Amino acid sequence: MQATRIASNVARRSFATAAAAPKRSGRDVVLVEAVRTPFLTSGSEFAELMPHDLQRMAFKGLLGRTGINPATIDYVIAGTVIQEVKTSNVAREAAIGAGIPLSVPANTVTMACISSNLAMTNAVNLIATGNADIVVAGGTESMSDVPIRFSRNIRKRLIASRKVKSTAGYLGLLSGLKLADLAPELPAVAEFSTNEVMGHSADRLATAFGVTRRESDEYALRSHTFADKAAKAGLLKDVLSVIVPKKAVTVSADNGVRVSTPEKLAALKPAFIKPNGTVTAANASFLTDGASAALLMSADKAKALGLKPLAYLREHVYVSQDPKDQLLLGPAYATPKVLAKAGLSLKDIDVIEFHEAFAGQILANIKALDSDYFCKTEMGLQGKYGALDMNKFNLWGGSLSLGHPFGATGVRLAVTAAHRLAHENGRYALVAACAAGGLGHAMVLERFEKF
Repeated sequence: MQATRIASNVARRSFATAAAAPKRSGRDVVLVEAVRTPFLTSGSEFAELMPHDLQRMAFKGLLGRTGINPATIDYVIAGTVIQEVKTSNVAREAAIGAGIPLSVPANTVTMACISSNLAMTNAVNLIATGNADIVVAGGTESMSDVPIRFSRNIRKRLIASRKVKSTAGYLGLLSGLKLADLAPELPAVAEFSTNEVMGHSADRLATAFGVTRRESDEYALRSHTFADKAAKAGLLKDVLSVIVPKKAVTVSADNGVRVSTPEKLAALKPAFIKPNGTVTAANASFLTDGASAALLMSADKAKALGLKPLAYLREHVYVSQDPKDQLLLGPAYATPKVLAKAGLSLKDIDVIEFHEAFAGQILANIKALDSDYFCKTEMGLQGKYGALDMNKFNLWGGSLSLGHPFGATGVRLAVTAAHRLAHENGRYALVAACAAGGLGHAMVLERFEKF
């Protein structure tokens, strides 16, 4: 992949000449506002907080920024991946903590890295079908304190111990235990069905599409450089300033952005496939703590409340592929489907926001869409779908630089796309992401102008 630059003069398209999307069934759904806590590297300022603490801060920040009356909210949905067992319905606990009335139902969803995408689209479906008018959707993840389990043999004996009433009974529980049973079971970013760590999958994907180590490093540097510029320019308007409980420390910016040099990136050793792998600590997304929240409602309700939304949430799709060979190709599969559903093509899209799990994964998806062979043999298309315009692609950084709290990233993608549409005077945005299990998601947003 050749190095890309932002064009000095961004092409402006008149809404009058842009493609007209087909009429959709159901009510129009709008994204009124979305916010997030700063995304922080695991083990830093958010290290002592639980996932519901982070989600509560995002919910409270959303309520404060929009001024919405919590009593008007019909439903709350939040995504998360590595669930804290004490708050299995983290959406409910965070909603209560944020001051949302006890009468408002809340549920938690999980779909790996697209969990808050799922929270948003579930909200869209509730609103479009008339089952709700106002929904808060978000997501949260804490990688600083993930649940660590005892082995199954230990767990079975601990459960049985509740019925034991004698010393002999307790001694009986110990019989048959091995030293290996005392080892804790750590959560792993690996596929259950294949037992393959995602970094290995990313390396194999890069090899399959001819993505080099140099290309991966160049893309990672691009992501961090763009994120740094966007933050300094005040473009990341979704980031809240939050006070960390018990520490009385205010955090107002992401802390994972690192603008390095090609030489320093090239000096890093491969993290998974050694010695010739392409994935390193610098061109992969890092373990992150954070939460996000979005206010969605019907367009009619927003108009009645005198609110000006950021964007319409138009079409969305979910896809699924082989988790062994095509684990991270969700964006490539989802993009043609969602644009066809919206009656649009790549040339109609002004803003593109893809989740960056790994630099190699992003580049593989880009190459897949522009490959005759892949699009014909794997996706069933007539030929290659087309090249993505990198002058429209992730121009404010991405998950590689801003961070990736698994359950929260989807909302960040959507609100970034919405803010970029306004900033760049565009009409349509494409959001896409991959997820564990060979899953993928894509959504089309349309810039809001007026009712």
